[in-house]
Formats: sequence, C-alpha cells, structure tokens
Amino acid sequence: MPQNKTVAILASLGLTVGLSAGGLWLLQSTAPDLLPRLMGQSSDNPSGPSRSKGTFKVLGDTFSGYSTFRSDGLQDALAEPGIRLDYADEFDQSQRADALGKGKADFIVTTLDQFLKQKPQGKIVGLLDRTVGADAVVLNTRQFPQLKSLLNLSQLVKQGKSKEYAIVYAGDTPSEYLALVLDTKFEAFNLSDFRVIKVEDASQAWKLMQNTQEKVAIAVLWEPFVSQARKQGHTVVLSSNDAPNTIVDVLVASDKVIESQPEQISALLAAYYRRIESSISNTAQMQDQIAKDGDLSSTEADTVLKGINFFTALEAQDWMTQDKLKQRITSTAAVLVLSGNLTQVPKDTDQFYDPQFVTQAAENTQQLIDIVRADNPELAKKLEGETPTTKTTPTSTADIKAAPSIGNLKVRGEVKFGVGAATLTSTGQQTLDKLSKEIAEFNPDTVAIRVIGHTSKTGPANVNQSLSQKRAQVVVQYLQKLGIKQQIKAEGQGFSQPLPGISPADAKNQRTEIRLVRLS
Repeated sequence: MPQNKTVAILASLGLTVGLSAGGLWLLQSTAPDLLPRLMGQSSDNPSGPSRSKGTFKVLGDTFSGYSTFRSDGLQDALAEPGIRLDYADEFDQSQRADALGKGKADFIVTTLDQFLKQKPQGKIVGLLDRTVGADAVVLNTRQFPQLKSLLNLSQLVKQGKSKEYAIVYAGDTPSEYLALVLDTKFEAFNLSDFRVIKVEDASQAWKLMQNTQEKVAIAVLWEPFVSQARKQGHTVVLSSNDAPNTIVDVLVASDKVIESQPEQISALLAAYYRRIESSISNTAQMQDQIAKDGDLSSTEADTVLKGINFFTALEAQDWMTQDKLKQRITSTAAVLVLSGNLTQVPKDTDQFYDPQFVTQAAENTQQLIDIVRADNPELAKKLEGETPTTKTTPTSTADIKAAPSIGNLKVRGEVKFGVGAATLTSTGQQTLDKLSKEIAEFNPDTVAIRVIGHTSKTGPANVNQSLSQKRAQVVVQYLQKLGIKQQIKAEGQGFSQPLPGISPADAKNQRTEIRLVRLS
C-alpha cells in the first residue's frame, strides 16, 4: 500500500494527526466540475447527460443508517479520488428503482427485500448495515391491556367485528417487511385479519397508535419511537434484534455505472468503509453525525445507533464471497413469495451482486488491522466485523415456561409420530428439517423455544400426558441434533388443551407447538 494511502486511513481512524488537505481537495470543494477535466476525464457520462465522470447521483431516504452518504466527512474523503456524491430522497421505492434504470440515478440505497421486490437494473456492490433493534413490532398494550403476545392478538380479532382492529406501518420500508415476516412465520398473526394502514413514516404510525379512535392493535415502528412505546407500557413483541439478519441495507449500482466506471465504484466503497471504520474506533463521531443528520438529541441518536450494526469492509466481502448473502437473499425471497410479493425464489442468486468492488476497501482494512492488532486488539476485532459475544446462561424449564410468549411458529407440514409412539416418522423429520431453518433466523440471546406436545382424548390421562412429554422431548432432541443454538425445552400437555370448537377425541388435537418466548 502506498505510504500516503496508509497515512490517510490511519488519520481517518484517529490513529495519527497532521494530514494536510491537498490542492485536489480544495479544487474539488470549490470547482467540482472542473477537476475531472483537469485530470483528463471525459465529461461524457453514459448514466446521465448532466453528470460528469465521477459525479454520482444517489437516491435513498432519511434512514439514519444512510447518514454517511449525506455527510461532509464522506464528501471530503471522496475528493481525493475525484468523486462527488449528490444524495437525494425518493421515498417511493418503485420510483427509486425506476430512476436507476433510466439513468436518473447512479446508485440507490435500499433494503434487500425491496431490491428483490422492485428488481432495479443494477447489482448490489456493497453491504451497509443490519438493524438490530431499530425496528420493532409493538402491541398496543395501553389501549388493549390483554395484548402481551401474538397469541393474544388472535383472541382479540375473534372477539371483534371483521377487521375492526388495525395494523399500521410505513409502506415499502423495513416496517412492512417485518409485518410480512409475522404474517408468514407465526400462526396467530394474519394480515388479512386487520385493517392495514400504510403511512409514510414511523412518526405517523406512532401518532395513530396513540389515537384510541383508530383501534390500532399493532404498529411496526423504528427508533426513537420504539423506545418511547416501551416507556409508555406497550409490549415490544418482536424486534430486529430478535431476528438480527432480517433487515439488511445494500448499495446498488446501475448496470451502466458498473460497466463504465468500475474503478470509481471501488474508490467510492473504499472511502465509505474507511468512514464507517473510523466511526467504529470513535463512536461519538457517528453519534454526532446521526444527531445532526436526523435533528435528534444526543440521547435519541445514541438509541438509534445502538439499533444499527454497520458492515465493515471485510465483513461485507465475507458475506459476498462465502454464500452468506446468497443465503440471506434466499430467506428474504421466501418471505416475499409466501406473502405474494414475489412469484418464486430465485435460483441463480449470483446475478444479484458483484463482490469485486469491495476488494480494495477490504485490502485497505486488512492492512490497517495488521498495523493496529498488536496495540489495539479490540479495535482489530471490530474492524474484522466481529461483535462481542455473550455467553447465554442456561435457563431452567420452569423459567422458559414462565417467560413472556412471542408466538407460535407456523409448522409447514406435520410433525408426525408412529401410532401411539414417540418415534418421528420420515414425514415428521422432513417437517422439522424445514422448521430448523426458520428457527435459525432468531437470536439465541433473546429468544428461547418451548416445544409443547398435545394428544387427543383417547385413553387414560396419565398415558397421554407421558406420551405428549416424550414426543415433545423427541422433537427437542431432533432439533438440537440439527444444530439450533436456541435454548429449547420440552413439555407435555396430554389432552388438557384441546383445540377450540373441536371434539377432544378428534385426532387434530394431536399436535406439536413450537412457541418462541422472550428471554429477559
């Protein structure tokens, strides 16, 4: 690595001082359109008649995770390679994608689910962040005190008139995707049971939730409104911290820019990740940036920042080259297919992203890690993308049984056993094979599992109680064998909890519930 590049990266991380601003930086800030011509670059831009080479239009929205693209610090860093960003808001995701295809934008920042849904004419060239608590599903416990879990939602719906109760969220945002996750993964929640109110921003959703006339039973919010809801006594039933890879933000470059300006894309990503990694060593920098960008207090900005996990360059490269992104695309697409927003799960997912552009940034980061590892091993780990791991304290069966419920996962297929036996059939094993992948989506630090076995009312109660316990234990052992990381406990209910409206002797009562509960 050239010495001046090493100095620049070290300076960006606050590890050295004395870096002076060169003439190119000054020229870029005072006459950005002149610099490319002086450097011998053509003013002809295939991605738009009004933009010179190295000047890019980026479309996104006001999400705090995108604040770096709007920061003066990134513009300053991009001046060295002669790049300038023009960031603008386009809240309509379809218009955002359309602008990319028509050359009205060179890049868009968006979520992975919207990328799959809108199908822009471009590829993912960088990974930005995952939300880890910044987005959450909130039950209106203040207005409806019985609402403590998704199980209570179905009871409320049955008691009311058709679509008497509402769900509110910002459309075409992670909030809507979280609602789709609930709809496709949990038994007791069906979007079709509610009046769906789509708004533009979480602030509007939060306001409607507090309006008792609207009868909003559930809202999907983002910070700082999630914290406000908690303080007022509402129940946060599921957050992006419980499913930490559910919401992923990506940088998408147009096909035209990928073809015509690959070096500029690499330079852009190198500067972007350098800025992000600078914030990793100095979190106050990012906190100040988010506060200024979103007109938030320091406390609110800190809450928002805690709910966002930014990718480092090495972590982004790892995801894009080691099939992690491919797996995330497949999982996200499955939710969109089940919810009717996509026709099929794509088979050739490699077509959606191009890992070559993060290489330069990753190499810069690796060389920086080699420099700082001896003196600051913790910073080195953070730059590698490692997050501190917490050792989960084993929880007793009684504690997990008493833990607040989130809801029952939908079991696609049947968990079948031999007649009167606690032996899984091949069909039962296949069902659990699929279910284990669903369980793997959830955070083992915040979510545990109750496996609840039930029988029909045939034969003595003690026999059925023993059989239901043994069957539940077999399911636990099979899921553990498949490698799930969550704490999981078995319990048998015999025929004490028949399904409503069904004869206790009906075979339908022979079932296995997979209930997610919240660890405190």
